[in-house]
Amino acid sequence: MLSYNITTKISWTIANEWLRWQKEEHIPEMMSSGLFDNYNVYRLIEQDDPEGPTYIIQYFTSTEKKYKTYVEEFSLRMREKEFEKWNDQFIAHRTIMELVQ
Repeated sequence: MLSYNITTKISWTIANEWLRWQKEEHIPEMMSSGLFDNYNVYRLIEQDDPEGPTYIIQYFTSTEKKYKTYVEEFSLRMREKEFEKWNDQFIAHRTIMELVQ
């Protein structure tokens, strides 16, 4: 099992609208690719956050092949859509992890 993690720091000015967009548009589009089996949305807590909240969205996939297909066929378009909508009001960092135990 692989976990594709997107950690995003959002400006307070767009935080509620961004989260709604994630739930109603972005995440459903990611899941409709058929390459991810499930997802979770987290918000970091217990930290001073004057610039805005930080969210982590984890998408789970069963094979490295599915993840690579996402990267090759969908990733660039999904990132472009996010930048078109939110410009410089967020910072995102992406990682991939493999479940060991």
